[in-house]
Amino acid sequence: MHETLRDALDKLEAGDWDGAHAVVQDDPGPEAAWLHAHLHRLEGDEGNAAYWYSRAGRAPFAGPEEDERAALRAALAG
Repeated sequence: MHETLRDALDKLEAGDWDGAHAVVQDDPGPEAAWLHAHLHRLEGDEGNAAYWYSRAGRAPFAGPEEDERAALRAALAG
């Protein structure tokens, strides 16, 4: 499962927001919800991002987007 989410991060970093979103869209796990929140944060949809942060059991990430992606990668590596 985490491998697929790492693939989604790879897609995002390659500029494929839609491809990354397609990966996380139907994944019910908390890590996918966190990545889903991050994707909506990137597009500027703070309301939708807040919903997905809540689904992930997390507060919205307060730091830069790059730091959040690094935190996501670290979480998915474990």
